[in-house]
Amino acid sequence: MEIKILGTGCSKCEKLEKNLETALKELNAKADIEKVDNLAVIVSYGVMSTPGLVIDGEVKSIGKVPKVKELKKMLGY
Repeated sequence: MEIKILGTGCSKCEKLEKNLETALKELNAKADIEKVDNLAVIVSYGVMSTPGLVIDGEVKSIGKVPKVKELKKMLGY
């Protein structure tokens, strides 16, 4: 599983990363997590407000920090 967190390192982006790590740990799942801070790349996904969350090439969340429970659903568990 390939996951990208789209954002410039704001507090919401950091919270998303922590929630994501918690969700993966609770699910005992592994994923490659990449932080993307290049604005041109972020916009190429159609994300105009951060943080954005991309799972296996599909944009799952824009401009909010999903809770751990929501992230588990997005991850397919």
